[in-house]
Amino acid sequence: MKLAPLGDKVVLKQLEAEETTKSGLILTSSSQEKPQEAIVVAVGPGGLVGDVNVEMVLKEGDHVIFPRYGATQIKFEGEEYLVMRQPFPGPGLAIRVIGDLTKEKLDILREADFIFRDEIAKAGLDKSIHQYFAVLTDMRSVGVMGDFRTYDYTLALRGVTTSDFMTADWARIPYEVLDKISVRIVNEVDHINRICYDITSKPPATIEWE
Repeated sequence: MKLAPLGDKVVLKQLEAEETTKSGLILTSSSQEKPQEAIVVAVGPGGLVGDVNVEMVLKEGDHVIFPRYGATQIKFEGEEYLVMRQPFPGPGLAIRVIGDLTKEKLDILREADFIFRDEIAKAGLDKSIHQYFAVLTDMRSVGVMGDFRTYDYTLALRGVTTSDFMTADWARIPYEVLDKISVRIVNEVDHINRICYDITSKPPATIEWE
């Protein structure tokens, strides 16, 4: 029997921790820490995931570095594996920029989306929210940062739960998690001074904003 992930999922085999240092010292089990490196052992077919057509760029045998959060641990035929989604390749961000597409906007969105996904994973919600992402709108408004007024972008956050992606409900992310996300984004990402959370289900909306 062979592992066969669905959609945009990939199966990883994490590399084992070194048992000795380069100088020859033997490490005890408590001091051995598994690296965040793995080998791809199975790749899903990609295709239409939600409202997005995903092309799988990873292949079996690829050596990858993966985030500490966001992977699901499974056991198959006595071996432990990690299952996670293939991150969007570059062009995937473009559909989440409303209006004219520029490198500056992509950089802003990339940083904001990373923070959103990082905080969702830290809160342990990445396995219960089936799709979540940030959208950089083309709406700008007046804000205040320190002693100065700003005129910057509004960022929208989207998270949904679903069983088939044909219909979806907006994810009930706890207020304290949304607060952490908002504070981090407006303080760490330039040119964003307002954040909204999309509480529309599908239908009437679609999951994506394109």
